[in-house]
This record gives sequence, C-alpha cells and structure tokens, in this order.
Amino acid sequence: MKLIGAGLPRTGTLSQKVALEMLGFAPCYHMVNVLADLDLTPKWRRALDGEGDWDDIFGDHQASVDWPGSFYYRDLIDVYPDAKVLLSVRDGDAWASSMRDTIWGLFYGDILIRHLSDARRMVDPKWDAYMEMMEEMWRRSGLIFGEQLDLDWMSAAVDRYEAEVQRNVPAERLLVWSVSDGWEPLCEFLEVPVPDQPFPHLNDTDTFIDRIVDGSLLTLQEWRKAQQESVPAAR
Repeated sequence: MKLIGAGLPRTGTLSQKVALEMLGFAPCYHMVNVLADLDLTPKWRRALDGEGDWDDIFGDHQASVDWPGSFYYRDLIDVYPDAKVLLSVRDGDAWASSMRDTIWGLFYGDILIRHLSDARRMVDPKWDAYMEMMEEMWRRSGLIFGEQLDLDWMSAAVDRYEAEVQRNVPAERLLVWSVSDGWEPLCEFLEVPVPDQPFPHLNDTDTFIDRIVDGSLLTLQEWRKAQQESVPAAR
C-alpha cells in the first residue's frame, strides 16, 4: 500500500480513484469494489469487529480511497508506515447536502433509492448484510445523526473529522487536498509527473444513485423470475 485515502465519501473519491490509477497507483481500492462483489462484505464486517486482515483485504492494491478503507485510516497508517495519506476535503455544507441525497437518504430518507434498497434487502441476504455493516459504520463515525436530518450538525461534524485526521497523521505524510486543486499538488506530493491529460471529474452522485437503482431493480427482477419459475404451470 503506497497511498491511504483518509477522505470521506462524497468528497470526489471516484475521481480520486481514477486519477490515482492514471498516476500508476493501480489498482486503487474504493467502495465500488465492494458493491461489485458483495462477497467482500464479511471481510469488512470482521474489520468492524476489530479483526481486519488488511493484507488479505487489499491484496495487490497500491492505494485506497473512500469507505470502507478510509474509515480505518488510523489502523492503516500503522499497518503501512511507509504509505502517504491523502485527506480529500469539501465544504461542510456541500458535503451535508450531498449526503442527504445519497448515503443518509439511502438509510433514512423517504426517497426512491431507500425504498428500492429496502425491497432488495428483503430478497438478497448479501445486500442486507452489506447495508447492516455500512449503517453500523456510519453510526460509529458520528458523522450523521441517525434518522434525524440536521444539515448544520453534519456540516460541523465533517469539519471536526478533517481536523481530527490532521491531528492524527504526521504532517510529513499528509496532503490535505480537494479535487478542485487538480493534478499539481497531488503529483508533487506523490513525486510523480503531472499527466498531459485533464484531471478526471466523475459525477459521484449520479454513479451512486445508478448503482443503487440498477442493482436493486436487477435483483428484484431476478427474484421475481425465480418466483414465477417455481410455480407449476396452470393446466
């Protein structure tokens, strides 16, 4: 592991993943790894219980950004003492608003992605286990206030989190950075050349929603098809 991402979800982490892989830090672990393979959930569940096997979890990944990895940044900076640490930051109010429409909404909101996800949980034990794990991680993080939506509180919480990271990580290992800063400070920190390509800017929100909607609909369609095939044909 050469780079540990300590930044929270909703801070442009998908753009970071692509950018780091363009810089040669490939593969880069991200939540999309788990969403694409829910069989990884038990490994992260064990980590949540204090039994994380980090070399097994990350394998040949050279970098990690987004949750679930960044949730454990304090463990990882000790496990990988030579790795640098990237703290991606975002305005607290913008972060809270993005959370309302995505992750908080998925757990607590009266929005489509929550209702589709809840339906999927009823027929997909792997998705249910994943959602249970993620809800517990967010509860422990102290960054959202459960079912009560308080954007001001969440905005202040993310500011506290970023300050905490800066206290916990030695300054010489840490870059505090925003995707709007682009290539130059990131490449200087990582001691690699600046690519002759634009910095990638991916829409995390659309990607997040698409994955929830598409995954839920596909699972529900497959469940319904299996139900229909299990019923004997009428004579």
